[in-house]
Amino acid sequence: MNETLQANLNLIPVHAWYADPSGAVTFLNERCANYVGLANDHPLRSGIRLDSAWDSHVALLHPDDHGETRRIWSRCINSSCAGEVPFRVRSAEGGYRWFLSRAEPRWTNAGRLLGWVGLNLEIEEQKLSEFYLAESERLTHFGTWTFNASGFEYWSSGLFHIYGLEPTAKAPSVSEYMAMVHPEDRDSVARHIKKMLSEHNSFDFTKRIVRPDRSIRHVRCVGTPLRHDRMFNGYMGAGIDVTEQAQLTEALRESEAELRQITDLSPQHIGVVGPNGEHVYANRTALAYVGASLDEWKGGAVGGYVHPDDREGFRSRLSDVIAGQMEVRLRKSDGSYRWFLARFNSVCNSHGLLVRRYVTCTDIEERKVSEERVQQENVALREEIDKTSMFEEIVGTSPSLAAMLSRVSKVAASESTVLITGETGTGKELVARAIHRRSCRSSRPFVAVNCAAIPRELMASELFGHEKGAFTGATQRRLGRFELAEGGTIFLDEVGELLPDTQAALLRALQEREFERVGGREAVRVNVRVIAATNRDLEEAVSGGIFRQDLYYRLNVFPVEMPPLRERGDDIPLLVEYFIDRYARKMGKSFRHVNMRTLDRLKSYPWPGNVRELQNVIERSIIVCDSDEFTIDDSWLSAASTAESRVALSSTLASHEKTIIEEALHACSGRVFGSAGAAARLGIPRSTLESKIRALGINKRRFRQ
Repeated sequence: MNETLQANLNLIPVHAWYADPSGAVTFLNERCANYVGLANDHPLRSGIRLDSAWDSHVALLHPDDHGETRRIWSRCINSSCAGEVPFRVRSAEGGYRWFLSRAEPRWTNAGRLLGWVGLNLEIEEQKLSEFYLAESERLTHFGTWTFNASGFEYWSSGLFHIYGLEPTAKAPSVSEYMAMVHPEDRDSVARHIKKMLSEHNSFDFTKRIVRPDRSIRHVRCVGTPLRHDRMFNGYMGAGIDVTEQAQLTEALRESEAELRQITDLSPQHIGVVGPNGEHVYANRTALAYVGASLDEWKGGAVGGYVHPDDREGFRSRLSDVIAGQMEVRLRKSDGSYRWFLARFNSVCNSHGLLVRRYVTCTDIEERKVSEERVQQENVALREEIDKTSMFEEIVGTSPSLAAMLSRVSKVAASESTVLITGETGTGKELVARAIHRRSCRSSRPFVAVNCAAIPRELMASELFGHEKGAFTGATQRRLGRFELAEGGTIFLDEVGELLPDTQAALLRALQEREFERVGGREAVRVNVRVIAATNRDLEEAVSGGIFRQDLYYRLNVFPVEMPPLRERGDDIPLLVEYFIDRYARKMGKSFRHVNMRTLDRLKSYPWPGNVRELQNVIERSIIVCDSDEFTIDDSWLSAASTAESRVALSSTLASHEKTIIEEALHACSGRVFGSAGAAARLGIPRSTLESKIRALGINKRRFRQ
């Protein structure tokens, strides 16, 4: 396309365009380009081909006109013949106007097709007139009229009929017409008449009239300006009786109001959103929950009340035509969140496009909390199952063990807090489980926490849980062990290892039966029985300022002391038999008897590691035994004994051993553990020193200053 042709098309006072032989639009003249809002540097203003024939039109045309335009334009291109089609073109402001588009082929002298010249003639007023005529022909109650600045020039008989008047040859004057308008609508009609006479634009409004028989009718008044040589000559139009439609609309409004009243009374949260997720309506229950008025809710962002972690999925659901549901957290007026089950249902138009989305939300907070608790309980249970315990049942008949079990049977049925003391490896957790099984809480969880195995800075979170964001790595809310043990028993092993701030929180949980999660502000109430255990001397820890005295008294309601294995010599043969049977079956071995020398050696050994050490020795021996007689390697016991006596304590001279321990206690002012304690001074584990103090009958309190 040459520049001369472009210049000529720009001079034409209509919308003009040019297309190449394939039908692809390459140029729009200034009038057409300005109408559709093309930028000054847009390629189509310069004659540059953009895309295919159809794609260049479709973005500018009304969707209802695509099919007919495509058919006519394709026929023109295939036949190389001229053609025309009416369609609506979108303006830069977003409105549509009617045009009659005619395309003419342009040929060379040799008969070769150069392209297409198109002219779009505006036919908006013609189309409006056709519309009004079609409406009048379709409806039963209609009449036509003409009107100018002097008043009505013509009324059809149908119009007289609508107003309940006898047909006459003369149309009513403006004052007579206004007298028939309902008093409440007269000001509005007067404004419409003033506006149409000053602006000369088409109009469409509905008013009420009062007939002579006092009946009220709704009349729709539509009109279009009449022009001659572009001069305004008045209006022509129609009056249409739409009383039935108005009554139906009013009935629909009443039904809608009744439906909204019903939804407002619903305990569920109900919302309606538009096709782009915009808020349309929410019932009273939903608005009360989020703490907003309907106008505030309508002005809110899409998904603004949804938890940030759930927002993307929620918005995706809103745009999905298919019905579905999802679990989502919604923000309450106080800033907290609760879990809801949101169900989505769509309403589409006849073209399958989304018109409305109805969202119904049911509160499932309690169910989610319960599910979370069960999930955490299952995790704790799996941990306990996977953990290798010392042994499955209490084995032994010695007097010291029988005395301890008698105390356990008495305290089990009560709700009292129990403090189990004893050396490492004596079976404190086993006794705690026995107390739980014989209590009224046996059907509820038993949650064990080893306070020495968890980093001290994480202990508060482990016991009491944390909120999301409470510390680095807290990506979501987590329930603590106290909440998991709700209604049951929590066992705090090695409770003497707790830090002071955790001790304070534990004291509150014992006294008030409530606590706060780490990073939280809301108090959580619990119903949990506490059983604690320690191999430390808590009285000495209290004296040293390491353990809170008030917490010690709260824990030491009912003390249970576990006897060390060296005080249960009669139980060793039973325990040996038990462990041999247990591990031999696992390894597919069998033993006819135990070597007598081995049994004597096991009975005479002091077992500083208690039952756990005995268990390990038996398991190790079964692995290496190749005969049907059970034996052990004596070096395993002597090595342990040597390690135990690094400070050359004599195991045979009790009096000498007692003197050495008393001297160490005197030098350390009665302190057993810690860097300045007697255990460190003697170079032996504090649990071993504690057992020797008890065995030798030493009163360590008399050395305290």
